Amino acid sequence: MIDIDIYTAVGFVGMACIIGAYGYLTWKEYPNPYILHGTNLAGAALLTVSLLIHTNWPSLVLEGFWAAIAIWGLAKALRSRRTQA
Repeated sequence: MIDIDIYTAVGFVGMACIIGAYGYLTWKEYPNPYILHGTNLAGAALLTVSLLIHTNWPSLVLEGFWAAIAIWGLAKALRSRRTQA
């Protein structure tokens, strides 16, 4: 049996979020930016929690950029929403 601690489990949930968001982007012709970027941000945050305990510096830096891009995408969607209203 595989022994997985809570931080590894949290990392797996984060990984599932990011993979799910990528699948959603590929599947939908016009993906909802809040779902796409929100799910990516959640995934990056959860993986960051895992990586702070089980440190892997390249992956930790990658998640920082992943989160920053997701925040930028959410901000862009919010600005677009305001100009359309």
